[in-house]
Amino acid sequence: MASGSDWRAAAISSDSPSQPQAEGLGPARPESVENIDLRTVKVLLPLPLADAYDYSVPDSLEVPAGSFVVVPLGKREILGVVWGEGTGEVPREKLRDIVSVLPARPMAETLRRFVDWVAAYTLAPPGAVLRMTMGSTSALEAPRTELVYRPAEAIGDTDLKLTAARRRVLEALKDGPAMPVAELAHLAGVGPSVVKTMASIGLLSAEARVMRRSFPQPDGLHDGPTLSPEQRRVADALIDKVKAHAFSATLLDGVPGAGKTEVYFEAIAATLAERRQVLVLLPEIALTAQWLKRFEDRFGAAPASWHSDLTSLERRETWRAIADGRVSVVVGARSALFLPFADLGLIVVDEEHDGSFKQEEGVTYNARDMAVVRARLVSAPVVLASATPSLESITNVTAGRYGALHLPARHGGQKLATLAAVDLRKAPPPRGHWLSPPVIDAMKETLAAGEQVLLFLNRRGYAPITLCRACGHGLECPQCSAWLVEHRFRRVLICHHCGYSEPPARTCKHCGAIDHFVACGPGVERLAEEAHALFPEARVELFTSDSLVSRAEATAAVERMIAGEIDILIGTQMAAKGHHFPNLTLVVVVDADLGLNGGDLRAGERTFQLLYQVAGRAGRQDRPGRALVQTHMPEHPVMQALVANDRDRFVTAELAGRAAAGMPPYGRLAALVVSGPDAALVDNVCAAIARQAPHQPGVTVLGPSTAPLALLRGRHRRRFLLKTGRDIAVQPLLHAWLSKIGLPASVRLQIDIDPYSFM
Repeated sequence: MASGSDWRAAAISSDSPSQPQAEGLGPARPESVENIDLRTVKVLLPLPLADAYDYSVPDSLEVPAGSFVVVPLGKREILGVVWGEGTGEVPREKLRDIVSVLPARPMAETLRRFVDWVAAYTLAPPGAVLRMTMGSTSALEAPRTELVYRPAEAIGDTDLKLTAARRRVLEALKDGPAMPVAELAHLAGVGPSVVKTMASIGLLSAEARVMRRSFPQPDGLHDGPTLSPEQRRVADALIDKVKAHAFSATLLDGVPGAGKTEVYFEAIAATLAERRQVLVLLPEIALTAQWLKRFEDRFGAAPASWHSDLTSLERRETWRAIADGRVSVVVGARSALFLPFADLGLIVVDEEHDGSFKQEEGVTYNARDMAVVRARLVSAPVVLASATPSLESITNVTAGRYGALHLPARHGGQKLATLAAVDLRKAPPPRGHWLSPPVIDAMKETLAAGEQVLLFLNRRGYAPITLCRACGHGLECPQCSAWLVEHRFRRVLICHHCGYSEPPARTCKHCGAIDHFVACGPGVERLAEEAHALFPEARVELFTSDSLVSRAEATAAVERMIAGEIDILIGTQMAAKGHHFPNLTLVVVVDADLGLNGGDLRAGERTFQLLYQVAGRAGRQDRPGRALVQTHMPEHPVMQALVANDRDRFVTAELAGRAAAGMPPYGRLAALVVSGPDAALVDNVCAAIARQAPHQPGVTVLGPSTAPLALLRGRHRRRFLLKTGRDIAVQPLLHAWLSKIGLPASVRLQIDIDPYSFM
């Protein structure tokens, strides 16, 4: 077997990406072993191993490339995927036999290439990437069967045995499909024993049927809304790209309310007409009730969903149906990108700028970027839609790597919300409060007109910090260098990084003072208290991941808002994404400066995108909307661009600053995070890594430094940052550097190519 169980041994293949995905892939490699009966094969295991292992194939088995197989590993048996012809490096007498081949469809060659690509680009073990493609191992087993019943072909003398109950059973089966016993008994209003007795005396015949869930099929010919001439022009351009059956990447850039969704729905309809599959990636799949309803209204059926809330049964049936081609449209979170599509014809990444497309743990990857890669591999178009595109996508358009289609105005002639900054230095809230007088006046006017208000604050809980007034000690997480956040409505203190929680205490552990704790700063729960006090007659509701823990609860909250059953909605960034509330005319950003305090590369970009998006929730129907942004820094470029509604000015200034500093998208970054339970040992490992750091023109290594989250889940963390020019491939550089380093068992090293956050 091929040796090596460490990420450091992962080799970068000859066509692995030395440039970010936007610059394209090399030509497809020929797959010489597809459908060939191999006697020695490489099997990739879904483990963090550096390479596939060689196995021999018994004469009784046929194992084309991509087959799902069970193989021995040590004293256990494990599932794997045949990755190609054996290396020939292991003597035949030392090879172990494949145990069995599972009855699932083999993994497609394009998906196997995608796994190799992602592994090479992210420097993750290929087995760790493979694991993401196997979302349901039970789906690989033979599907279960069930007995179904239909009337016997010739009943004959048994007519004399037809009781009223038995006649109801036969009537239920008349002109219909065969049914399992429970369904048939329920429909006929009889007990299961009646059905079984009828089968035993020859009134019914039984047959085995494969059990599989049926999925509704969206209809691309279903009538859609009438598009404006501008929408029609953009939709037709996307339809042409679908019909070309070729790779293309297109940025669909439109202001909030421009109808981007209805436009790419036309591309979906064209793909369905081509009898190919569609993948739509959304940043918050559990909170997309309005999107799903719009889809069902447009196509007459709901798409299949893929997200973390699915049950194991739902995951198995959905995974299997996608592989069989029985599902035509999938809407999912970033993990849906690794599903086994039979014939993928279109990928849509909605809200392509959203940071939740970046996976920060395990295999670190950006689903937006990898969606472009997968589209290229399957020769399909990918559409990146946003009202505030990422600077990377804008740069790719400028360089000619992506195409661009623009929707510069709201659908139906509606005007964008007017936006004004409220200078908190000149109009501060009363002491202990968080809403300024101009904001309160605007809320009074809005509520008096029978319209709705959204208070936006991207802080969960009641207060971000709880301090002891006697000694100043703050309540911290024992496992992380982070404050415990008070959730007063639930009577608990929670760490939002590791999930640690404890009940509120009366006694300070630091000084022993009793009942001296005070909440500092606002969270959404504290804001709700203030809103209730100011407007006791108003119906106030929270819209956060803490208050709405399931998709059903989020859907119900959206429906209440649309029905006018909520007057003041108080939300975190959940409320900023894609919702359409017809009667919402006032949006208030309570702390616009919050995102600017991060101090990292993307702080300004993220803040502008979030505030621009949340302001876009206002005035989306026939009533004009306005947005008020509370800030201590109205002169900040982000605030100036927002107030002027001048996105291009902000983008130009931000890109100029990035170019001057050689930062992405004009340079490359890779982050290295070293962590372990022993701080001294982590520092020693960091010193060894620093001594081997590369020294060459165009390459800068920053660190090691203590990470902003210095302690996370009980592990001490240190960071390096590798910065290079655009002409330098970071993966070979990192591989050569880190292959010289030995890591103690308790120390982990995580590599993040193209880091999004810097915590």
